[in-house]
Amino acid sequence: MNTVRLTMAQALLRFLNNQYIEIDGLEHKCFKGIMGIFGHGNVTGIGQALEQYKDEMLFIQGKNEQGMAHAAIAYAKQKNRLEMFACTSSIGPGALNMVTAAGVASVNRIPLLLLPGDIFASRQPDPVLQQVEYPLDYTVTANDAFKPVSKYWDRIHRPEQLMTAAINAMRVLTDPAETGAVTLCLPQDVQCEAYDYPESFLAKRVHHLDRKPAATAAVDRAAELLSGKKKPVLIAGGGVHYSLATDTLREFAEAFRIPVVETQAGKSAIAWNHPLGFGGVGVTGTQAANRLAAEADVLICVGTRLSDFSTASKTAFRNEDVRFINVNVSPLDAYKLDGITVVADAKEALLALSDALKERQYTAAYDDEALGALKREWDAEVDRLYAAENEQGLAQTRVLGEINGFLGERDVIVCAAGSLPGDLHRVWRVTQPKTYHMEYGFSCMGYEVSGAFGVKLADPDREVYAIVGDGSYLMLHSELVTSLQEGRKINVLLFDNHGFQCIHNLQRGHGSDGFGNEFRIRSSESGQLGGGFMPMDFAAHARSLGAAAFTARTPAELRDALEQAKRETKSTLIDIKVLPGTNTDGYDSWWHVGVAEVSESAKVQQSFTQLQERLSTIRKY
Repeated sequence: MNTVRLTMAQALLRFLNNQYIEIDGLEHKCFKGIMGIFGHGNVTGIGQALEQYKDEMLFIQGKNEQGMAHAAIAYAKQKNRLEMFACTSSIGPGALNMVTAAGVASVNRIPLLLLPGDIFASRQPDPVLQQVEYPLDYTVTANDAFKPVSKYWDRIHRPEQLMTAAINAMRVLTDPAETGAVTLCLPQDVQCEAYDYPESFLAKRVHHLDRKPAATAAVDRAAELLSGKKKPVLIAGGGVHYSLATDTLREFAEAFRIPVVETQAGKSAIAWNHPLGFGGVGVTGTQAANRLAAEADVLICVGTRLSDFSTASKTAFRNEDVRFINVNVSPLDAYKLDGITVVADAKEALLALSDALKERQYTAAYDDEALGALKREWDAEVDRLYAAENEQGLAQTRVLGEINGFLGERDVIVCAAGSLPGDLHRVWRVTQPKTYHMEYGFSCMGYEVSGAFGVKLADPDREVYAIVGDGSYLMLHSELVTSLQEGRKINVLLFDNHGFQCIHNLQRGHGSDGFGNEFRIRSSESGQLGGGFMPMDFAAHARSLGAAAFTARTPAELRDALEQAKRETKSTLIDIKVLPGTNTDGYDSWWHVGVAEVSESAKVQQSFTQLQERLSTIRKY
């Protein structure tokens, strides 16, 4: 057997650099590169290897470990999980900073390879700097925190263990149903130890994403159920995009006259102005989509996790005879809501189900005029929200209308948390797939700026806009600097509404007068955070980092800032001063949020009573 002597870190990079993914006959190089921040736990191991192979493996210097991992997630998501970045950190705090990102990746089913440094396998210098000493189990390190949020976890105690660990890592990273965060913990001494690795381990390896066909019996069960239903609704989830099935979904809907509604991950699967496209469904859904869902007698759920936001905490589907057909590569998702399970690739399943329905000469029984009227009513509501005027300042929906009208069809928006995802799911008008990039599985504050950088790496020829609240921006904006360093222009549209207003609204909607969610100065009189709003100049902050920055307080100023930002060749930020509480809400939806059973507040008591009344009538599982 031919071998080559390498350190474990060198062999790891050689291995990663030779991994490929194939789907539909096209090969994609799996790893674009590695993002990292060096410390004593990785600089002399994987750091040395990256320096040695710098012409073969792109290295991007992160500024915050969570931020760079978010950028890697966004890159893989935008690439439909066919390409990715790995992320390396030192031990201790550097590693733990990536735990949140691991949760984002695993919940959203996005491949993310994490390579945190670890303590010495030899234990000679124990306790090494940043080592967590757990007296009941000395094998536990800070990296054990990755276990609950990883789809595969391993620690490489000996250099030869890399071979089985790396192959298992690729098994999970390339599995459409089980992908997510993969964590390979790399003890800092083992990174530098050498081994005679077989050349076969380092050779080119192609991972084939063979589309899982739908079982004939499952398709027949689904078609038989559908053939007896009159008002089906298609729910498009993120799996539609990852299956490259947007055209197939649209053709399926057109063939059988079935309206399409979308989850956050599924949005942009069908154009907003398509006659059968009715927008977001659930808690953040459109009134048109939620009314269709409420009356539907069968839901065809394609590539969706069926989270509480998509199902409005299982209250969105109110027809007593409603049934579900769940098309998903993941059995976990296919079995939800007691649905008929079609465990298969989305594209394959839709094609097979289409053939079965054509044999049965099926078509939905909707009245085209009624559907058209429902769509026109919602379009008029969006027009009204986009034109909202407020004498006190900028309404959030007006700002979104101005931005939506300015951006081109191919421009990409990135968002994740706060009140903006709800507004965007409802009112954002999108015509092209992959131009609506929402992280809402984990709804992780701080994803937006880092995510925009990742999307720009994936789609360098597009304009990319991070739509972010001031709360999320303050949590994590460090990769704005990395975008400047790499010459990858992103545009940050910062909605300054003085705090965590989404949760402030949720709080007040359940009986509270509002507490601890606005960015107010502590009052010297009351001792509470009840003084004036904190004055923050986010444009000045962005300029201090090297970005071009503008401030907008009126629609005219916003339009001018957008024009100037588009002309810039480096990253920009527009500080948009938005009135709190001017977001959308409601539209025939409900969200189950716990309410205090005992309270001194009569409003909280009333909210608890209303919750119990609602819980007595809704679907239990």
